[in-house]
Amino acid sequence: MSQPSLEQIAAQLNSPNLKDRVLAMIELQQETMSAQDAYPLITQALADETIQIRGMAAFSLGMKRTPANLSVLVNLLASDPDYNVRAIAAGALGYLEDKQALESLRHAFYEDTHWLVQFSAAVALGNLKDIQAQTVLLEALDSQNGLLQEAAIMALGEIGAVDAIDRLLNFANAGDWLLRKRLAEALGNLPGIKSQSALQFLQKDSHPQVAESARLSLERFA
Repeated sequence: MSQPSLEQIAAQLNSPNLKDRVLAMIELQQETMSAQDAYPLITQALADETIQIRGMAAFSLGMKRTPANLSVLVNLLASDPDYNVRAIAAGALGYLEDKQALESLRHAFYEDTHWLVQFSAAVALGNLKDIQAQTVLLEALDSQNGLLQEAAIMALGEIGAVDAIDRLLNFANAGDWLLRKRLAEALGNLPGIKSQSALQFLQKDSHPQVAESARLSLERFA
């Protein structure tokens, strides 16, 4: 089946039928669709009344890169009324891997009232691989939300925050095995004597997934 034309996709996006609009967004996300062709229709979809379409559009902006995507996503992260869409916008900024998004993601972590947006912002900060994100990620370690702690642990590993190892090692005996697993994975990006010693300890963890993650991280040091 041939790909529909841009005119046909635009007509679908204007359909009152949600299914038609979803199908249009799926077409815009296809690898064969160029970012330049998709961009005008994706930004049109950001005004859709439904969360599903706006979320798909935000996700698409992380995949279909144009010079304008950064500013559009930053605005969406700050202004969309639905936390799901804001969270997807934060994730999409991480996909862009543009360090200019750092301040907007940091602001979202501190100022957004929904934990899911904060979680996506922390993950995205890791994707930027900018050591300037270390301060906010260290604060995320103190969260009472285990998912935010998981995101912060992984992100600190992604940005190569070797100065944060002592703080990270506090999770070696965490009651939640997922926190210990994230620690084992993050330490694989932070080579050094302390990381190696902690990974040897975690390799003996009672949970098999933690032990396996520690083993794989240790192999990276070999």
